[in-house]
Amino acid sequence: MSSSGGLSRRRVGGGSSFNDEDDDTGRRAGGAAGHSRSSTPPAATMGTTQHAGSAFEGGNKIAFDPRDLQQDASEEAKIGGKMPRLTIMEEVLLLGIKDKQGYLSFWNDNISYALRGCILIELALRRRIALVRDPNRRRVPVTERIVEVIDDRQTGETILDEALKMIKSQQDVEKLSINSWIDLLSGETWNVMKIGFQLKQVRERLAKGLVDKGVLRTEKRNFLLFDMATHPVADVRTKESIINRVVSLLTSTTSAVPPSALDKEGVQCRVLRAVCLVCAAYTASVLDNAFGRLGYEEREAAFQRCDEILGEFVCWPFGSNSLGASGAPMTAATAAGRRRQATRLASGGGLEISGRDVVMGLVNEVRKEAVGGDEDVGFELIAGVLEVLSKLDSLL
Repeated sequence: MSSSGGLSRRRVGGGSSFNDEDDDTGRRAGGAAGHSRSSTPPAATMGTTQHAGSAFEGGNKIAFDPRDLQQDASEEAKIGGKMPRLTIMEEVLLLGIKDKQGYLSFWNDNISYALRGCILIELALRRRIALVRDPNRRRVPVTERIVEVIDDRQTGETILDEALKMIKSQQDVEKLSINSWIDLLSGETWNVMKIGFQLKQVRERLAKGLVDKGVLRTEKRNFLLFDMATHPVADVRTKESIINRVVSLLTSTTSAVPPSALDKEGVQCRVLRAVCLVCAAYTASVLDNAFGRLGYEEREAAFQRCDEILGEFVCWPFGSNSLGASGAPMTAATAAGRRRQATRLASGGGLEISGRDVVMGLVNEVRKEAVGGDEDVGFELIAGVLEVLSKLDSLL
């Protein structure tokens, strides 16, 4: 009930008017703000990391700390593996950025909200936040269950650490729900006392972080009336690897998860990260950018597969929403998928073979990564975030 309320406020607030990323003044202030936020000591910034045209070359990192990539064995054992090079937010942003132009579509209203949800997903995967382990939480919708910090150590990613600090400081006063935190981080609140929880310039800061990691480069582009910093792709292989993983996952024809759909061996929660990537990209309206090599029928089948995956991962426990079962609740995701399939049938397309076995294979692999099975409150939090994001397209 409250989740739809939060998204309704977002709709009332306006279509593409976001006050965090797209003004030139904010961009010019971003550099100074990044230096003030950075906690990297001088010794850590004197390395030999090469930058692909970074405006901050030789200075502090904007969005990550190289020390985050250096974990000891005890840390890896605690979180279940090593951290990937890119966060889920960065991968979603990279899918949306035009390779040569270096900017996102001006008509994408979903991505800013989706990126805030990805921040909570990433913190949950890193075992920094989780839901409060209260038996009574089952009585409320998963999106309204309460979030708490379980480990306040810094992650090395500036945006993640900023969000973690906000959640930690607020829980001493009042613990808030999943939906409330996504709304607050997006600035969607009527409470002026909580407007300070809004994370600003998220897209620009993520792009500058990708510049620091050598994936993007910074250029100045003239848009007739003003100059704007853009970030074209510098490392094409990194983006191609993300696209290959997405396409491989959504076109798989076996119940076993193909290795080409997953990140490198040893990365923490590889299967769930792959699921979160395709679901977040789908809700952020950037997934179609990965389907340039697919034909029309293949694209529609891939969208349908992603819709089925989202339908199984917006509920908790994962996979408990039987697709097509009699009496099963129909989520916004599965409803959209059935409309898409009906349109394809009306246009003369055949009824595709069900991908249920493939989706349930994904669910089984993700369950193996959970700690404590259905009592993994971190994975439960991720289900709540995906449910909030799955409602975006039905309101815009």
